[in-house]
Amino acid sequence: MGISLEMTSVTCHNLEFGRKKFDFVGCGCSSNGSFNRLSVINCAKFVFSNANRGTKARNSLRCRRDIGRCRVLTPEAFHSGVAAGLPPVLDLTKEAKGPSLMSDMLEVVADDLLTLNKNLQSIIGSENPVLMSAAEQIFGAGGKRMRPALVFLVSRATAELAGLKELTKEHRRLAEIIEMIHTASLIHDDVIDESDMRRGKETVHQLYGTRVAVLAGDFMFAQSSWYLANLENLEVIKLISQVIKDFASGEIKQASSLFDCDVELDEYLIKSYYKTASLIAASTKGASIFSGVDSDITEQMYQYGKNLGLSFQVVDDILDFTQSAEQLGKPAGSDLAKGNLTAPVIFALEMEKESKLRDMIESEFCETGSLEEAIDVVKNSGGIERARDLAREMADHAVKNLRCLPQSPFTMALEEMVNYNLGRIK
Repeated sequence: MGISLEMTSVTCHNLEFGRKKFDFVGCGCSSNGSFNRLSVINCAKFVFSNANRGTKARNSLRCRRDIGRCRVLTPEAFHSGVAAGLPPVLDLTKEAKGPSLMSDMLEVVADDLLTLNKNLQSIIGSENPVLMSAAEQIFGAGGKRMRPALVFLVSRATAELAGLKELTKEHRRLAEIIEMIHTASLIHDDVIDESDMRRGKETVHQLYGTRVAVLAGDFMFAQSSWYLANLENLEVIKLISQVIKDFASGEIKQASSLFDCDVELDEYLIKSYYKTASLIAASTKGASIFSGVDSDITEQMYQYGKNLGLSFQVVDDILDFTQSAEQLGKPAGSDLAKGNLTAPVIFALEMEKESKLRDMIESEFCETGSLEEAIDVVKNSGGIERARDLAREMADHAVKNLRCLPQSPFTMALEEMVNYNLGRIK
């Protein structure tokens, strides 16, 4: 069954988020998106890691433009009508597909993805072979190109509505930009998190050093920004530029709440939006904009990407507890070990009758074996089951967002993407 508002403790009125207001105000629509992202994040990480953990920065200014007008992103819009009632949940026994079927699911855009790979190598390799070598490490580390695949699927699904017979060069360039931004963020994140492994392979900074990794990430951010500007579509430029700002906001929010057992689910969802769902939502909306469909369709595609992205993040956070280190390509429970409290932990803390889990987290697992014990508590508390409910609810919203599209192999693949994600926790 779905997860209720009472269960999630999400308050969707008067911009109230838990104990304090989380203000979405102001207008950042001027061209202030140019900054050194890594410097901002490293600075925030230093400040927050050395500050009193009881002091938290919860207020954030943010603005998003939607079809030429500035709007405030409210909790109602963020949760896409959750307050309207509990939607039916997808039947995983019939719909969910295993991870091994991803390639089959994306077969309808296989040629598009092949062209993308060739173009990415040309774009990056022509500039600097050292950077290309670093980029190839992460491009070839088992990624499924989910984000550019979503660009192609939405592009082809909405092109039919607009009467387009083939994708435009803008559609293809958008997919390349999205993958470069995603790759750059992963390279920088691994540096910030001091991660040695990603998808079972050594990270770029582990192989080539921090200097090369930072430069490789910076180069891809800069290169993607250049190609974005040359698309000459102001709406898409603002949309994607906001994503890069969201990355930094997500890192800052995460750094400000490490080992904080009072973090609430709505704060976790906002951080997950910044770090994961924002880019996916921009990918799907941007693709529909270049198809030239009506604004109500582009908004549904934005909501689809947002809900799918949130569901993906919750599933990833569940797998951090349920899969082995070999399956994850990194140590199991690594988020918890670093003090990043995700949905399973937040639910476990809510349901815990005693303060044992809280005590272990707040002590930063200083006692031998306390991390392993905390992982067992989360597994046995029911927190993972409630996180599954949350992932399913977000997934169901994503499927509903697709109802505006005509039936086609591309629309079916977009729905299968949702089912594939849920199938990872079947």
